[in-house]
Amino acid sequence: MDIGEGQSYTFKEVYDTVFPALYKVVYHIIRDKTIAEDLCQEAFIRYYNKRIPLPNITESRYWLIRVAKNLAFNYRKRKEREVNAVDKLRQEGRKVQADSQDDLLKEETITVVKRAVDNLPVKYRTVLILKEYGELNYKEISKILHISENNVKIRVYRARVLLEKRLNRGDLHVF
Repeated sequence: MDIGEGQSYTFKEVYDTVFPALYKVVYHIIRDKTIAEDLCQEAFIRYYNKRIPLPNITESRYWLIRVAKNLAFNYRKRKEREVNAVDKLRQEGRKVQADSQDDLLKEETITVVKRAVDNLPVKYRTVLILKEYGELNYKEISKILHISENNVKIRVYRARVLLEKRLNRGDLHVF
């Protein structure tokens, strides 16, 4: 099935090409496989319903990542209160049982890093997730976010510096 008139690619080709990267980005924002899949599907539904031809699969990819990223961040905003309440209850009642100190340390480190990334300002968190988890280059990120490539580089650098400072200070507690 063609997506629009004058296009030489099909919806299936776009889906098969773009879904893996789209899923990675959304998953690292949401961190829930089922919700990430649902949000990716929602992005593809919007893409299909858009019916405005994009010149190539690459432009379709940028459009889909931008839409999916926005869907993911909107989902996080809506669920933030709910998640915070659940996390608070979980943290109060949690009894950590680890097979070894190494497993516990690894789990705590991952939790601290995830929290540190989650606590970055949105403009830094977004570029860092797209760069590190979405495996996109600066040019691709600039197209998705509609900012200059230099601005992307600056934001990635500042995000890494801020993340390093927060992790080195040790002010992000696991429990």
